[in-house]
Amino acid sequence: MSIFPLHDWNLAPSEAIALQKRLAGRVERADRLDPVRHLAGVDIGFEQNGAITRAAVVVLAWPPDAQGDFTVVERVVHREPTRMPYVPGLLSFREVPAALAAFERLEVTPQLVMVDGQGIAHPRRIGVASHLGLWLDLPTIGVAKSRLCGRHGEPGPARGDWTPLVDGPDDEVIGAVLRSRVKVKPIFVSPGHRVSLPTALEWVTRCLGRTKLPEPTRLADRLASRRDQKRGK
Repeated sequence: MSIFPLHDWNLAPSEAIALQKRLAGRVERADRLDPVRHLAGVDIGFEQNGAITRAAVVVLAWPPDAQGDFTVVERVVHREPTRMPYVPGLLSFREVPAALAAFERLEVTPQLVMVDGQGIAHPRRIGVASHLGLWLDLPTIGVAKSRLCGRHGEPGPARGDWTPLVDGPDDEVIGAVLRSRVKVKPIFVSPGHRVSLPTALEWVTRCLGRTKLPEPTRLADRLASRRDQKRGK
């Protein structure tokens, strides 16, 4: 798929923070989705003690079959030298360039993308999922395993129970803490770009299988973390 440049990546941390503040105003928090025929999962891993970034994208057909199983349409793994050391709040500058290179190799363009990471649930409201969504101009959803910022109560015990994730003096709702599996720690869902919170929750819930993570990011996580060696080649 074709990707049009949004900005330069060679930035000092102070410049990256200033850019985040400008880009956050361009993130769309309302639904603007085409009919979904394919959805993608994205995850990022690292090799050689962080020197190499490994981006994995898995494209699935929608809807799943009658048994709830998804058909994998395409898999891409892209490796490149890591561009930026880990800086809290600037993870997208470390991870998104490799993800973009992986997307450029796709033959199928998804209509919805789930990213292992934060969307607007970020101190400057532009986490990895939001930043990637702006570059791709595609609807994205952040599905994180842990909280980056904000406050929340404990969601109910049943699968599908959730509670708002809020931040700031006005308790701005920036995401949801979702119980994706009974007796398992919740996941953190937030809009990335071109998706509202209710729609993000709906899609993540629809994609839950037998594990904690929705299938798109679960399969991407296997590739990015090299637990799926055979498929990742």
